Amino acid sequence: MHPYRRIVEDVRRRIESGELRPGDRVPSARALTKEWGVAIATATRAHAALRDEGLTVARPGVGTVVAGPAPRREHELTRERIVATAIDVADRLGLAELTMRRLAAELGAATMSLYRYVPSRDDLIVAMIDKALGEIRLPRRHPGGWRPAIELAARQEWAVFQRHPWLSSSMSITRPQIAPNGLRLSEWVLACFDGTGLDLEERMYVQIVLFTFVRGVANGLEPEAEAVRETGLTNEQWMDTQATTLTEVMDTNRMSHFQQLTEEGFDFGLDLVFEFGLARMLDGLSLFVQARG
Repeated sequence: MHPYRRIVEDVRRRIESGELRPGDRVPSARALTKEWGVAIATATRAHAALRDEGLTVARPGVGTVVAGPAPRREHELTRERIVATAIDVADRLGLAELTMRRLAAELGAATMSLYRYVPSRDDLIVAMIDKALGEIRLPRRHPGGWRPAIELAARQEWAVFQRHPWLSSSMSITRPQIAPNGLRLSEWVLACFDGTGLDLEERMYVQIVLFTFVRGVANGLEPEAEAVRETGLTNEQWMDTQATTLTEVMDTNRMSHFQQLTEEGFDFGLDLVFEFGLARMLDGLSLFVQARG
């Protein structure tokens, strides 16, 4: 970066941070030469750039002063930055809290400026889905037969859903959003069954059932995160508050199996549900693939 641009960016930063306020004097060209160790021509060029960008004005008898708040640099917005920031907001606060107004505030931009990059909130969500699914990294070669390959795909899907609790509720099965990375994932799963007797229609049903299973378990992630945000209690802490009520219900209704289960210490969590369900699904799918030859 040219030395005069470094001076311009430093002054801009000071204005944006509030260190320099509208009407405050900006260091003179001579002061800049001493502070930055540059030639007077470089300092003068920096002053000219600050005026051209609307950051400063020259006032007779006063000198160069801050013209007002730093103009928003809309050219710094990109679709990639908008989508990444939207994902960050949804990860932290939930998808319901993601509005174009909030997103604009996070980016330090005007709300309407976002629509030049994402035509609507729905388009934004599709872009978020695609970027999140793009985090799945599957090898070109399928590892050791269809079962290890399917298990790998399912675990990577689960990991992405865990990182982005909003993702499962944002995706539709009956009206799937056209996300290139989602199609890439489906294509990889279809190819898992090359060399088996499954035709393409059967493979597609396997892909849908597999994805629906992972997504179904993941549907509990965002409500869980929201409950933690609202109550400040983890799931274990919340269950502790329900222990007395649960005991009363079991005793009143003579639920012997539930009583035995709780006495033995039933360990419950979405990770355990995922692991149990995936294993049973693959066991059943093995019988189906074998039957198809």
